[in-house]
Amino acid sequence: MQVIATQADLVEGLERLLALDPRLRPVARAAGPLPLRRQPADLAGLVQIVTAQQVSVASAAAIFQRLRLLIDPFERDTLARLEDAELTAAGLSRPKIRTLRAVVAAMGEGLDLAALAECPAQDAHRRLCEIRGIGPWTADIFLLFCAGHPDIFPSGDLALREAVRQAFDMPERPGPKAVDGLAQRWAPLRGIAARLFWSYYRAVSGRSGLPVAAAGAE
Repeated sequence: MQVIATQADLVEGLERLLALDPRLRPVARAAGPLPLRRQPADLAGLVQIVTAQQVSVASAAAIFQRLRLLIDPFERDTLARLEDAELTAAGLSRPKIRTLRAVVAAMGEGLDLAALAECPAQDAHRRLCEIRGIGPWTADIFLLFCAGHPDIFPSGDLALREAVRQAFDMPERPGPKAVDGLAQRWAPLRGIAARLFWSYYRAVSGRSGLPVAAAGAE
């Protein structure tokens, strides 16, 4: 698998994507440069994604910064020693705390996130979704941004679906299954297409739809 690891990978991938589906050329012109936002395939990377579930990008970034101060060093044992009250004070909801506890337990039973990132996407996705509180969206985002998988399109993401609606002038926001059907045309570059539509969403709405942030990122 050729991963999306550098900005050059994005540029090359976008050229191939636009050749695959020329309808996306106006989308690319409006979107501008695509952000990489590569994250580590480790506990910190997964915690950042769990933090981003169903909250605004700004809220997720603020909560994760508080977690970084608490979980120091950012390791399984450090997180395991924290009380629920400390995690609540940092801004995590009870369901998210339960998810992090489940991740800690899975790591204690041998889950290796770095090794998982090297697995075939389908196998890694299934293993992640076995952890309580981690669903398809979280697994997709981990594989896309932490593993750098080139062919992941998180169809459950609202910003992506809204961007697709606007790009193709649809009367209503398409559901996940409809978006999955559209995205089939972009295989094996659906990870590039996802970044393209997130960038397009920002361009047309003025809001960042990317589920992960990075230091110094836009």
